[in-house]
Amino acid sequence: MAEKEQQQAFPLAPTNGYARSDAEAATADKEELRRQKRKKYLIYFAAFVVFQTLIIVLFSLTVMKVKTPKFRVRSSSSINMVDVQQTSFTLNMNAQFGVKNTNFGPYKYDSTTVYFQYNGIEVGSAIIPKSKANFLSTKKINVPVDLTSASLSGNTSNSEILTLTSTARLTGKVELMLIFKKKKAVNMNCTMDVNTRTKELLSVACK
Repeated sequence: MAEKEQQQAFPLAPTNGYARSDAEAATADKEELRRQKRKKYLIYFAAFVVFQTLIIVLFSLTVMKVKTPKFRVRSSSSINMVDVQQTSFTLNMNAQFGVKNTNFGPYKYDSTTVYFQYNGIEVGSAIIPKSKANFLSTKKINVPVDLTSASLSGNTSNSEILTLTSTARLTGKVELMLIFKKKKAVNMNCTMDVNTRTKELLSVACK
């Protein structure tokens, strides 16, 4: 009886090895699960890095790329008065200028002078005041211009079309993200035809 109680108090260790194999299998499963999780996290991290790199590259090529604005005489300019004499003319025009800004930040420009010429001779000028063109927009400036030719070679009275040119240089800075500033200067070189009979601005071509 004592032997029986002693055998019950100290059970024999399993001899078939199943208990140890189950524990090892459970441990192996846990390790595999950890490896799968680590692999998944690495894939997510790599995808995040690639995505952020693409965003930065796209941002640099679009938003942060500074383009040179355009400064032009607009075709909406109108002729108020034109008086053509034998070798001279007087012209009053409501000139409309445009500063086209295609950047993702405002273009703040300084004041400048636009010079008008006829056959290479200066016949008048206009002052463009200091201002700014907002991002992705065109700033329109209306300025009255008086053009006078005191004495020109050739007979202007026989010409129904007066061809004028305008030149100027506009300087300023493009602001991005309220932090970065980039200097940009743009030259104006426009040619326009004025019909002296109908007092119309026929065409404006700018380089």
